[in-house]
Amino acid sequence: MNIAVIGGGYAGMAAAVTLAERGVPVTVFEAAATLGGRARRVEHRERALDNGLHILIGAYRESLRLMRLVGADPGRLLLRLPFTWRIHERLCLTAPVLPAPLHLLFALTAARGASLAERFSAARFVLRMRRQGYALDEDVSAARLLERNAQGERLTRLLWKPLCVSALNTPLESASAQVFLNVLRDSLGAGRAASDLLLPRTDLSRLFPEPAADYVTARGGEVLTAQRVTAIDPGGDGFTVRSAAGDRRFSHVICALPPYHVKAFLVGLTALAEVVEAVDRLQYQPIYSVYLGYPAPVRLPAPMLGFDSALLQWAFDRGALCGQEGVIGAVISAEGAHQELPHDQLASLVHQELQQQLKMLPDPLWFRVIAEKRATFSCVPALKRPESATPLRRFYLAGDYTASDYPATLEAAVRSGISAASMILESKA
Repeated sequence: MNIAVIGGGYAGMAAAVTLAERGVPVTVFEAAATLGGRARRVEHRERALDNGLHILIGAYRESLRLMRLVGADPGRLLLRLPFTWRIHERLCLTAPVLPAPLHLLFALTAARGASLAERFSAARFVLRMRRQGYALDEDVSAARLLERNAQGERLTRLLWKPLCVSALNTPLESASAQVFLNVLRDSLGAGRAASDLLLPRTDLSRLFPEPAADYVTARGGEVLTAQRVTAIDPGGDGFTVRSAAGDRRFSHVICALPPYHVKAFLVGLTALAEVVEAVDRLQYQPIYSVYLGYPAPVRLPAPMLGFDSALLQWAFDRGALCGQEGVIGAVISAEGAHQELPHDQLASLVHQELQQQLKMLPDPLWFRVIAEKRATFSCVPALKRPESATPLRRFYLAGDYTASDYPATLEAAVRSGISAASMILESKA
């Protein structure tokens, strides 16, 4: 048994590590020079930035487990903060050290910036969803769910909307209420530590994919970067994987590419016609990361800060997190008018909104805008996503878009990779 993993993002590297841990030979093919896929390091002005500003939460059990396995210590590489929801000068919730769900109920009922009616309305909503097991008889939009539960415009705008958009990267009006509830169930509704915020102190490639590559190669595997796969041809009792490095035979393939790249390898394979249809149904949402370089003394009031403004959603103090003094990273999730703006104009508008909110902010010395135009799939109600196991024997899919309870997150990607690898291991047993 020898296995090809096509794609060196979080899903592909999770699959490779799972196989390597069991002593199974694995070769990873990654087209880019840097591992991580849609969560990877980007060099700019001798600084390690990321092509998307991502955070983890305490509920990311499999991501944290694999990080420990490959020697990427979460205690060193992640800043762990008890759940705090801070929308600058508008709303602040802080979860105390209490058992779940008391920690969340206390945070909601003691929220600063919300009226008494809003606080108790939010608490009633959470308790109602908890009583019904965070399950809906029929999936609807998250906006419709909140409307049915009388959450109100202001509470929705300052709490539920930014929480939903951050988790699902899909506008509230079209986001799946059931997937949103799944996120609430396993984070805010689970054990207290599950809701902790975990902010990366290093770039996303060093956080897991690169230590994972070291782990795989130390156990006899290969991780080939800058090696684009051009074809996967089934035949005999396995597959021929074609790349610039030549043709190689493998017994199994885990295709861990983004869905819009996967299709090129599936078209023409009759057994995968239904999988192609499922991938074709997916629509996509962007994530724009705007980095602004200010003089070194510039700091945010907190490492992660939310904003109730026209454009800006979240900002991260890179100085506080990873020693990049004066660098502020701002994230704009999901679709919007900002997609039509030139990058210099977008960066200028983000700076203006920061200046309006924080006051007395100097002009930035530089900027970098990174647009991932198909960062995630649109997580809409009742979406049927492709399964990891395919009708083509020994051919598996891995990626945050495959069927699961979760939206397109790092944890979803990691779990999909583990699942695909585990199916191969179980077939071997």
